[in-house]
Amino acid sequence: MGDLKERERKLMARNNVMVRGILLVFCLALGTVLAVFSQSGGLAREAAGGSYTNPVSKGTVDTFPDPVSIRAKDGYWYAYTSTEPVLQSKGDDSDHYLSTIRSDDMVNWEYVGDVFTEETRPDWHPEGSRLWAPDVRYLNGKYYLYYSVAKPPPGPDDFFTVGVATAPTPTGPWADSGGPVIPPKGACDTFTDIDPAQYTGPDGTRYMLWGSFRNLCVAEMNAEATRVVGPVREVYKGPVEGGYVVRHDGYYYLFASESNCCFGEFSGYQVRVGRSESPTGPFVDREGIPLTAQKTKGAFVLSANGNKWVGPGHQSITTDLAGQDWLVYHAIDKTDPFMDPPRENINRRQLLIDRLDWIDGWPVVRAGEWASEDGQPAPVTEWAAGSEFNDEERLDAGWRREGAARDGWRKASAEDTLGYVRQAAPARRASYLVSRDQAPADVRAEADLRLPAGSSGAAGLLVAYRDPNNHVVAWLDAGANALVTDALVAGRSAGRRTTPLPDDFRFGDWHNVAVEIRGTSMSVEVTEARMGDPVAVQDRALPATAAGAGSVGVASSKARTEADNVGAAPLYEPAKEVEPPDVGALDPAYSDEFDDGVQPATEPGSPWSWVRQPEGQETDGVYRWPTDGKDLFANDDSASVLVRDAPEGEYTVEVKLGFDGTVPYSQAGLLAYEDDDRYIKLVSNVTGAGPDYDGFMYQTEFAKEILPNPYGLMFVGSPAETTWLRLTHRVDPDNGEHEFRAATSRDGESWVRGGVWSFPADTSPRIGLVSMNTPGATAEFDYVRTYRP
Repeated sequence: MGDLKERERKLMARNNVMVRGILLVFCLALGTVLAVFSQSGGLAREAAGGSYTNPVSKGTVDTFPDPVSIRAKDGYWYAYTSTEPVLQSKGDDSDHYLSTIRSDDMVNWEYVGDVFTEETRPDWHPEGSRLWAPDVRYLNGKYYLYYSVAKPPPGPDDFFTVGVATAPTPTGPWADSGGPVIPPKGACDTFTDIDPAQYTGPDGTRYMLWGSFRNLCVAEMNAEATRVVGPVREVYKGPVEGGYVVRHDGYYYLFASESNCCFGEFSGYQVRVGRSESPTGPFVDREGIPLTAQKTKGAFVLSANGNKWVGPGHQSITTDLAGQDWLVYHAIDKTDPFMDPPRENINRRQLLIDRLDWIDGWPVVRAGEWASEDGQPAPVTEWAAGSEFNDEERLDAGWRREGAARDGWRKASAEDTLGYVRQAAPARRASYLVSRDQAPADVRAEADLRLPAGSSGAAGLLVAYRDPNNHVVAWLDAGANALVTDALVAGRSAGRRTTPLPDDFRFGDWHNVAVEIRGTSMSVEVTEARMGDPVAVQDRALPATAAGAGSVGVASSKARTEADNVGAAPLYEPAKEVEPPDVGALDPAYSDEFDDGVQPATEPGSPWSWVRQPEGQETDGVYRWPTDGKDLFANDDSASVLVRDAPEGEYTVEVKLGFDGTVPYSQAGLLAYEDDDRYIKLVSNVTGAGPDYDGFMYQTEFAKEILPNPYGLMFVGSPAETTWLRLTHRVDPDNGEHEFRAATSRDGESWVRGGVWSFPADTSPRIGLVSMNTPGATAEFDYVRTYRP
């Protein structure tokens, strides 16, 4: 019994390496050794409209973990981060509480302060707690900054919750709400109640998503968005954190980061996604598997791709002026993974941005190429026509007044918006302020609009404007409590379309109206701050004579309309998915169908050999191999490994594996094997019914061990009773490293492509098979096939 308990302890340690990694993070808060948080090299400085190179935080901050970004009402993009020594290279080794940076092009950033200092932290924060993983929103006419409050163990007084502070501007001053946002721990049985993400439903209902290391939960919030008040619902189960929700084309998409964030070059973070027609789920992945299923999920947004970036994740999403979405996330440069002394045990998690493409209804970074390390086209952050109204130019310099009450249009200023415009003389007939510059036919236009509280008038965004009788308009109509669109051609309406707004829609607060026109198709969204949670969406066709190039502007009817950030840019071009390379032709010399009557490694003519021989048997075209209670992990190297030479150069090795999956802590699969302490592993495994889950957790584990480093861990697609596993090998021409990309399939036809682990250049990894850990399971290897291009 003692041996069994010891084996279970070791297996739990490996299969729950996520939790083990988090406990290391916890130790940092208490001043002990760990590995967390980031930033490092790579030139990022270029003018908007040109190119950029990750990390975009270089030269501004030294680490920027768990980033979240918003385009504020003053026309700048802001990003916020977890508490870290972000200014170390500037001679400041102290922690900065939720640091803030600002940019006008999403590429060149400046540090503008912190949300809290040690002196201004709220009194309800436990002594010694850290502030992690912020989420920023613009709600109810002000900025909300949600953040994690974490006081890690050891000790009986550990504490995890979510706080919120509000401010009139994106840089403060921040006023805390005075207590936790979420219910006491246990409401959804999360491992830690951290990593908040707020979003709003189409009826105006506020939601809070949170949780980590075991599951994610969601619940409704009060109208003030300061407290969770509704029933709590589990929406994701697994080694997960960093949830984030956006609505796109009728679905809610739940993004989340899995595996270990912070093990230097062995960090295995990766971003998954599921979708639902409801804001509270159930969410399913691309294969239809619920995110609450106790198995690996199969829809990747981002993972390591073999370049210098590892551990990419903890994401948010922002949109440029062309309508292109961008993933804002952190990653670790594996050539420079840690901060400098005296903070050398902190990971440099640097700020990256990359294009987020929507292909066949699913989001993926750079059409499947994932994190970039070389120059990329920069986000579009300048309009072809329009203005933020922050300059000192006279209004007439870039704009012309048409329609009624022309003299009523004036520039104004305020603390939160800087410059803006308003129509000070309301008239019953429409009044227009339009750009002198023209925008193209395929266009994205937007404006922040506001009406006086209690108004029954309307504020509108003008697109494809030629004159008062020929234009397209999207109105926020307070009298109708609706989004109303129209297209005028020669003074005649092509048909007004109405989409209701929430009953409690606050016309007195700023709202963003965005219009996209491609050909004759038009889509309109109303949001509070263009963060992927619209309260109204309308799609319609336009007459061909209404679409086309024209000015952009704002319209006012029966109201003292106020407008800001009014402009238009050429609409982005959707990307096409990058096709995975063909695996090539079968190479029989490195393949085995297990049907030749030659027992692997035990009879003459077999290309296989044993590292510790087990009890396996080739019968009926299958190699059957029972698990044996042995391990291959850390300093326990007792498990048997069946190995054979691998070909030179590029190849893909594939196995068809039947694995019953009923025995906890059992696993079987494929290795790239150098020796017991240096291998890459792709296996189907079962973690047991421990304290983290209600039952077994079924995974395709993609791991890397090079002792004495941490155990690097990723996951790929969902396993099945029969699972196909692939490792694709290439040698990096720049550094000679061996790169292995994982892929899994449930049918041998459709593949989920996973991340990449790299092996040192001075190694010669062989092809290996394993079937190990708790006795009682049987692996059935139908074949091993090697393909070469």
